[in-house]
Amino acid sequence: MSSELEPSRLGRKVTLSTVGEKVEAFIPPPLPPAPPVRMDRLNSLLERANLALGRLDGMTSILPDTDLFLYMYVRKEALLSSQIEGTQSSLSELLLFERADLPGVTLDDVRDVANYVAAMDHGLARIRDDFPISLRLIRELHEILLSKGRGSKRQPGEFRRSQNWIGGSRPGNAVFVPPPPGQVLDLMSDLEKFIHADTPEIPALIKAGLVHVQFETIHPFLDGNGRLGRLLIAFLLCTQRILKEPLLYLSLYLKTYRQTYYDLLQGVRERGDWEAWLAFFLKGIAETSQQATDTARELHDLFEKDRRRIERLGRPAASALRVHQRLQRHPLVSVPEAARDLRLSPPTVANAIRRLERLGILRETTGRQRGRLFVYDAYLAILNRGTEAM
Repeated sequence: MSSELEPSRLGRKVTLSTVGEKVEAFIPPPLPPAPPVRMDRLNSLLERANLALGRLDGMTSILPDTDLFLYMYVRKEALLSSQIEGTQSSLSELLLFERADLPGVTLDDVRDVANYVAAMDHGLARIRDDFPISLRLIRELHEILLSKGRGSKRQPGEFRRSQNWIGGSRPGNAVFVPPPPGQVLDLMSDLEKFIHADTPEIPALIKAGLVHVQFETIHPFLDGNGRLGRLLIAFLLCTQRILKEPLLYLSLYLKTYRQTYYDLLQGVRERGDWEAWLAFFLKGIAETSQQATDTARELHDLFEKDRRRIERLGRPAASALRVHQRLQRHPLVSVPEAARDLRLSPPTVANAIRRLERLGILRETTGRQRGRLFVYDAYLAILNRGTEAM
């Protein structure tokens, strides 16, 4: 990009005092970028990303239960997005937490992930009811995201009224200082207008990439900005009718290339280099779409293979199949809860679980005689990929 074009893409800096220090806060220019994004180096990446998204969207027609896949995939995304922020938890711990059966686990960590799941579920319900992505919805999501645990004292659901910063132990050595609090509402209102503006000249994926960076740059809340910014990507793709269901989540990609991600955000702020960020973003869309498609197909194949093995049990297959179907939504199970949910007698469920153990589908996890818990190992192994601590 030539230097004479750069200034119109760059924001401005203002000097302010915060925490006893004078710092320069950054105020981004409104979207869309001026001059416009150069699409010549992005068109092939955009085509690849759209094709991958199309394949992923097509998976919703062959999955026997899209909601079932979404139920677990949302939880994996919640875990990964929270891990980017330093949360140490696992998918198994989240599932145990949701069952209120979590001995010896750091509750704050897993509660953060559970809050993220609740925020995602709320957002999904809203957009399915055609509620627009708006400042109201963003505040609602944030309030849920920080409703309990460590963030509960960080003004849940309210735009910040004090200065924040990113990186560093204080504003003076921060990597980036977002706009002053007095600018936040105007900047977010401008972002909301851009989201709803009729911009046929800007491809939908490009628009989602622009919105994500602008949100992260404004950093409108005291806490939870990163998680909420990643969440908005999936919702934007749904409201723009790119996906029927929000099956695309970028957190694994951003976790894997975390430093590159941060560097490219800074590149936009410091040099107006939208093209480098958007190239990275489109690659992530394509890679993540393919991973989600492969995961959905792999889970579908696993459920079918195990269903066929269970059917060969003969007469006992009926109750075992019902337990197996429940496991596809809740891969951790105990006899009492399965008996209650399936309206079967505890002895019937216990026998079914015993048969699933013999087939190697279930594994007992507690080693106890009472209060035993069983896990659908192969299912969790597929979902756990990429959630290992880095």
